[in-house]
Amino acid sequence: MSGTDPTERVKCSRCQGGLGRQSMAASMSGSVMGDEYTETYFLCETCGVYTLEIWHERFCGEDSISVSGPIAKGDGDEKVALIRRCPEPWDKRCRCEAHLAYFGGSLD
Repeated sequence: MSGTDPTERVKCSRCQGGLGRQSMAASMSGSVMGDEYTETYFLCETCGVYTLEIWHERFCGEDSISVSGPIAKGDGDEKVALIRRCPEPWDKRCRCEAHLAYFGGSLD
């Protein structure tokens, strides 16, 4: 999966329109039971809803990508605001208040 730009493959979970780099609102990574999860929120300008992409990099086994949504704008805005409270949301080892709240205390 490396080398694949998520902004080139994600489609809106409601209208199926392409979501480019400008649609990526926020992303956060965390390590849970040795696996890395990266959750990325995309906001569709057409529909006004979020689509969530979850990239699961397994310690043992194949990586996977899943997409969920649509997520109501208010709910997505809350998650995006929480992610933005972390100065390094890409750091799966970060244990700031935002990371702990986002992953519900399940980080390694």
